[in-house]
Amino acid sequence: MKTFSKLAFVIAATSLSITAFASDSQYVPGLEGIKGSVAPPPGVYYRGYLANYSADKNEALPEGGKVNVTALVNRAVWVTPQKFLGGDVILDTIVPLVKTDIELNGIGKDDRTGLGNLYASGLLGWHGDRWDAIAGAGWYFGNSGDYSIDRIASPAKDYDSLSFTLGGNMKLNKEGDINLSALGTYEIPQEDGLDEELMVEWGLSKSFGMLDIGLVGYNTFETGAGNEKRNAAGMSVAYFSPDLLLGGDIGVYKEYSNENTFEGNLVRGSLTKAF
Repeated sequence: MKTFSKLAFVIAATSLSITAFASDSQYVPGLEGIKGSVAPPPGVYYRGYLANYSADKNEALPEGGKVNVTALVNRAVWVTPQKFLGGDVILDTIVPLVKTDIELNGIGKDDRTGLGNLYASGLLGWHGDRWDAIAGAGWYFGNSGDYSIDRIASPAKDYDSLSFTLGGNMKLNKEGDINLSALGTYEIPQEDGLDEELMVEWGLSKSFGMLDIGLVGYNTFETGAGNEKRNAAGMSVAYFSPDLLLGGDIGVYKEYSNENTFEGNLVRGSLTKAF
């Protein structure tokens, strides 16, 4: 894990797109909820995420501390009519705006608001009678947001990251209204001394027409020399209006059994508009 200073060593990734963890990753688990691995049909979409993460527990900090991060993540998605390997070709980009307040008892505190690093990716989405799948790769552009080496609450990071995505969704019954989904992300920071990380988001849901209700969660594991782990479980509700071409999603997560990082709660809402 990269060490900028005593403060940054303890919380080197308060600057993610919206995170307060010590991870070197820039992806934020918990933003995608029910059916997070199901790509929409061809078209242009805007998806906005509003999320808040708060925590005051960190066993790695002898004196304790607390963190509060609020982020508005703007995402543009184009599911093209083109096919490759039988899947829909998808292009997307993300522009995050982040507000971070952090206090490390006995060390210091910082707060800052600004742009996180920009992200762009290419994906393929497949659909079967009882299954869906998605795969692709993306790139975080280091220093494309607001970053300062002497501010631990910087919204952006000063290095690029390569991200791989792989996910699937299964309809568990004949009616197709019970779904189990998993979305995996593997991130590789493009700088020596940083830890790669595997992040898995999952959801088990029941559909009532256009309304989905279910359990959601995420689990993350640093690889190599890294030893940070994060676990969370919660509830999510999603609804889509075909008449308005508008959808919404609300999720609440409680973290548990985290190691070498903060442990807290994540509240997330999202709005999707099809054009």
